[in-house]
This record gives sequence, C-alpha cells and structure tokens, in this order.
Amino acid sequence: MALLPTGRHQVHLAVALAIVVTLSMGLVRWQTRPDPARQVVATASCAGRPLDTPRQLRGMWIATVSNIDWPSRPGLDQEQVKSEYRGWLDLAQQRGHNAVFVQVRPSGDAFWESSYAPWSRWLTGRTDGLSPGWDPMEFLVSEAHARNLEFHAWFNPYKASQTGNPAELPASHPLRQHPEWAVTFPKGGKGSRLYYNPGIPEARKFVEDSMLEAVAKYDVDGVHFDDFFYPYPVKGQDFPDDAAFKQHGAGFATKADWRRDNVNKLVKEMNQRVKELKPWVKFGISPFGIWRNRTTDSLGSPTRGLQSYDAIYADTRLWVKEEWLDYIVPQLYWHIGFDIADYAKLLPWWSDVVKDTRVQLYIGQADYRVGQKGAWSDPAELDRQLALNSKYPVSGSIHFSARQVRADRLGAVSRYATAHYARPALVPVMGHMPPNPPDAPEVTEASRDGANGVTLAWRAGDGPRPAGYAVFKVDGETARLVATTRGTTWVDRTVGTPGAYSYCVAALDRLWNLGGSSEVDVAG
Repeated sequence: MALLPTGRHQVHLAVALAIVVTLSMGLVRWQTRPDPARQVVATASCAGRPLDTPRQLRGMWIATVSNIDWPSRPGLDQEQVKSEYRGWLDLAQQRGHNAVFVQVRPSGDAFWESSYAPWSRWLTGRTDGLSPGWDPMEFLVSEAHARNLEFHAWFNPYKASQTGNPAELPASHPLRQHPEWAVTFPKGGKGSRLYYNPGIPEARKFVEDSMLEAVAKYDVDGVHFDDFFYPYPVKGQDFPDDAAFKQHGAGFATKADWRRDNVNKLVKEMNQRVKELKPWVKFGISPFGIWRNRTTDSLGSPTRGLQSYDAIYADTRLWVKEEWLDYIVPQLYWHIGFDIADYAKLLPWWSDVVKDTRVQLYIGQADYRVGQKGAWSDPAELDRQLALNSKYPVSGSIHFSARQVRADRLGAVSRYATAHYARPALVPVMGHMPPNPPDAPEVTEASRDGANGVTLAWRAGDGPRPAGYAVFKVDGETARLVATTRGTTWVDRTVGTPGAYSYCVAALDRLWNLGGSSEVDVAG
C-alpha cells in the first residue's frame, strides 16, 4: 500500500482533492461568507400564515462491524449489498428519519479505496484488504442524499484490527509498516484487538489523515465518532503504553492525565481540520452516557456507574464546554428510574452541560434493549423517553441500531414513531456554520388529478443550487411542513375533498437553512 505523505503537504493535497471532487460532482456551490450582492430573505410565511417548521434530528446507526446491521454477511455481491442498504434507507424514511450514521471505519479498515487502510473484511470477505471492485462509499452517500437524508460517516479512530495478532494483518496494513504504533489489548471476552497507540503523535496524525481522506473524497454531511478511544477497562489489565508515556508524557502528573490529553488533542484537531477542509461538515461524538459521578466530582451526574473520564480517558464535558464539537450524542442506554444511571436524571445533566454553548444535544436511544427484563419489557419506555426529551433542549435522537428499529420488538418502535415522528422535520440549523440560502424555486406545475391528489413541480431559482426543498401546505391558521425532498416534484395524496389549497415550496441549503419560497394555489 502506497501511503500518502504526511504533514503540511498532506493537508494541501487533501484540500486540493476536496475541491476537485466537489467540482467534478457538481455539488452545491458554497460560500463561507454571505455574498453582500445577494440578499435572500428566508421564508417566514406562506399565504399569510406563519410556518409550522419542526426542527429535530432523527436518525439511526447502521453498524457494519461484525455485520451487525449491514451488509448482512461478508462477501456479498455488489447488487445484494446495494439492495440491503437501500432497504435500510427505506426503513429510515418509513420511520420519519432525516439522517443515517453509517459505520465506514469499524476496525482500522475502510469502506472506500483508501491509501491509509485496507478494505473492510465486513464488506468484502473474511480477510481485510480485498477490493470489492466498485466504490461503496460513493454509493452510500449518494443514495442517502437522493432521499434527503443526511449522511454522517461513522469512524472508530483507534481500533486497528479485530485480531490482536499482527502476523494476521494483510501485508498492506499500516501496522506492518509501523509496528511501533501497535498496542494489543484484550477484548474483554475471548481474544484481543490491535489499537493505534493514542500516545504517539505520529500515530494520531496518521489516524486523523485516514479519516480526513474520506471527508476530502466524498460529500459527507458529518464526521461521527462513538465511544471508543482508549479501550474499555478489562479487570487486571492496563493498556500497555509505558514506553510511549516515558517518551511523550513529560509535564503530566499522571498517566491518566496524559491519556486524557491525547484524546483531547484528537478531538480538537479533528474538529479544526474538518472545518479547514470543508466548513459545512459537522463533527460529533456519541460518548458513554456518564462523564463522572457526583460522588467523585461535584460537577458530575447523580449516578453510580462507570466514569468515562476515568475509565476510558474521555473528557466529554470539556469537549462540549470548549466547543470542539458541533453536536454530542450521549448514549443514555438506561431506563427511567434505573437506580445506578437514571435516564430522567442524566437527561437534565447533559442539558445543563450544553447550556450556553453552541453544541447541539442529541440523545442515543437504546432500541436494542426493548424486550429485555424489567422496565424494557414495557413497549412504552422509549416513547416516555422521547416525550421527556421534548421538555429539555434536546435537538434530536439517534437509535441503536438499524436492525432493532426494523425488528420493532413489542411494537415499541411503531409506538414512538407514531407519537413523535409522524410528521416530517427539518434537521436543526447550526447557527455557527456558514449559511448559503438559495433563491426561491419557480413552480412550473400545480394541478389536481382526482384520486391522485395534487401534483407540484418546480425548478431551482438563480443563485446557489439548493440541496433540497421543503413543501408547506396551508392548514387552518398555519402553513404546515408536509414534505422534504431533493427532487423537483411532489404529490399530495392526502387531498380528498373539493376545495382550494395553498402550498409553498422553499429551497434549503445543505445545512437546512430555509431560503426563498414560491407560493401556489390549486383550485378545487
């Protein structure tokens, strides 16, 4: 494997690659600052009625490691892999979602042709490094966008391989070339894994470059990490990084402080480098739900569980307070009333953490627990949790994982989807990221055809190309959001009685900012 150069040259190469790819794909033109010559007035009303525009991120994780969700097994042919993925996107749309979080670097591997990582065994077969002969990542992103779903590329930064034996790595694996970066640590059950050592600056830079490669090459909407930095503790084992600490730990009172600083640097640097490369790409992390317990730290939560600050060296509270993230998704995988970690107590704690910051709070919901004993045997548990979310500054939820959403155990998914996701919603705007509101589209057709309903068609206005459109329908004293789409046609099949109807079609930029809109009336 030919490794790309590192350092300043690598940054310039990645930026140049991003520009070339963007131009070649004909993507939305982007301005980091508004053009003073263009004054696009965002849609505020439709037919004189105020807009009812719900803003809520709704997503699910699509896990690839061990083929948890997708693909269903390694080595499937191209058409079956594509068909299965389209099925997950169908499910997302059916459940009212507007985002997917797809694991594209599960274990130091890649779902794209990478100069930094071998092809993933979970995609191509039982051995890392086999090429599928096509571009899965391009397909993943474009299919999500075709359905107006945000695509967040989910990475595990430091996992290097599911095997702990370097001899089992493919010849092209980076740790074959840099064995000094490798750390072997038990999985917690049988066997062990290989990790890139977070305490070696060159290894951290390499890991960052490997993820930024995907940002440069593909039109992703977000870069997403879960809770794996240093591995979770295993009784009687310590992460074997003494040599790295001796070489790089000067100035730190303890190894724990040094490890936290290593993770902090990764988070801070990734945020900076993503924004330098593509200012519109969001960066978010889904950490373990407990930072520290209040019995340990007065700033901690009223809990008695594992502390990510101490156990896996993830100072999640600091990341929010320093605004090194655009969003955070604590995994609140416990039920309301759980004495060790009560959902109803952690939710206000996290709400307080994001207070007075620009970081948006989403909640990681434990769909996988539905049907377990105790509180999770009640199909209303997740429904109650989402209802509780609405009482706090929560901007959305992500559900783990796709196969659990599809399984709909006890009817719990149908229950909360009906109660909370029945109507479409726009992804929340991030005010600190550069807007690029498009001009109003031009409606070219508005016709009624009996049982087929009302058909609307339009074309983009001048100025920046829209990333999508929002359709509003006048309903009493408000104009209600009824659809979002990346297409230029939409059919209202809910029209069942004679009468006149009023609609507005508004343009959206890729960060879901509303631009101009066009109003149209349809006679009964």
